Amino acid sequence: MSIESEMIHVEVVYALPQEQRVFTLVVNEKTTVEEIIEQSGVLKLYPEIDLAKNKVGVFSRNVKLDATVRDRDRIEIYRPLLADPKEIRRKRAEQAKASGAADPVTGGKPSPLRKTG
Repeated sequence: MSIESEMIHVEVVYALPQEQRVFTLVVNEKTTVEEIIEQSGVLKLYPEIDLAKNKVGVFSRNVKLDATVRDRDRIEIYRPLLADPKEIRRKRAEQAKASGAADPVTGGKPSPLRKTG
């Protein structure tokens, strides 16, 4: 097998609210996710990334840093959530109930098909 056939094309993606950075690399097929991220230079541009804390994935599926990838894979570095989605939904539902915008029985949106009275 030649050296060229052992090389794969990958992308490393890091998204911020105002921008998305994509780094394209050609690496050996045995290179780990962590090594690819380090080679991309994203850690130097964004020192706030801590691979011990930030989760990473390939096409929206979480992977470990010691995983290997396939040709044309996209490695994504995820930022921590600013708020817990479950907590936000719970607060929104409480507000809707308090304002009368929610169905008093189900807590959801009032159904126009529901018979009243």
